[in-house]
Amino acid sequence: MASLEIRTAGPGCTVQDAGRRGHLRYGVTAAGPMDPLAFSVANKALGQDGEAAAIEVSLGGIELVARDAAVTVAIAGGAFSVSIEGRALPASVTLTLKPDETLRIRAGAAGAWCYLAVAGGIDVPAILGSRATHTRAGLGGFEGRALKAGDRLAIGESGRGAREPAEIVARWLDRPAKDIRVILGPQADFFAEDQIAAFFTGPWVLSPRSDRMAGFLDGPVLTHAKGHDIVSDGVVMGAVQVPGDGRPIVLMADRQPTGGYPKIATVIGPDLGRFAQIRPGAPFRFRAVTIEEAVAVRREEAARLSREVEMIPMLRTELSSEFLLGLNLIDGVVRD
Repeated sequence: MASLEIRTAGPGCTVQDAGRRGHLRYGVTAAGPMDPLAFSVANKALGQDGEAAAIEVSLGGIELVARDAAVTVAIAGGAFSVSIEGRALPASVTLTLKPDETLRIRAGAAGAWCYLAVAGGIDVPAILGSRATHTRAGLGGFEGRALKAGDRLAIGESGRGAREPAEIVARWLDRPAKDIRVILGPQADFFAEDQIAAFFTGPWVLSPRSDRMAGFLDGPVLTHAKGHDIVSDGVVMGAVQVPGDGRPIVLMADRQPTGGYPKIATVIGPDLGRFAQIRPGAPFRFRAVTIEEAVAVRREEAARLSREVEMIPMLRTELSSEFLLGLNLIDGVVRD
């Protein structure tokens, strides 16, 4: 059976699938990808289920080797530096690693996370219906922890043939994050109008201590009008808490199930991945939208992405004569 052997892995590289849903009432959060769109694109580029387990690569990068058999992979997400046996490749690409070939992924021009999907998926045990890693809970993934040198990941059966490196045509993955859209949170009334204005004026930068649990923000110090403690209630990915020190925290994939700080805002679903891809030190601002606007954006993006993601396997295929003869083209063209 084919496998991938980890040679080096930076902090925070883990196995993730779409997440462990349906267990929040038991205190188990979903984990899953920091950038759900990029994760789905990597899997769809292989023509497989968008939820198959993949490797989430952090800014620390990863180096791995195919063992026992060829392994077909797809990479998507931030603009990372990708190479195979020292040969540079596009940041978003599909390729087949021959046995004993080395793939290197390093931080590149932009972005904080990228996804290495594998034809057949990463074959680790499913815990509570998911292979996603939650390192703080020691749950799922490879032994419940981040990947490290010497780990060997089994690959599921796929039946996919070998392929030459081909760029994934998905320019809409390039989503500038100067403005992150939010709706006002359930405890926005804990803040006076001038503090709400300061929240939207910013600017904010992501602290280096941010991780998969939360993004810690540096910028204006917010003050509370009604105190900084509430009765703990449920939190979602994208909830923006403001603790007693006045520095907002954006809860992310490995967030806790409940929180006792006022939530001034919530990042809308389509912008979660954009926020996740912000690098520490990069400035950005929050922009308010209504619930109705957020729902409309969600519907529009879901419809657009369902069309474009389904086209990825075709778009990334090289335009060989065999490929073109297999298409039904009538007075049309193939274009990206």
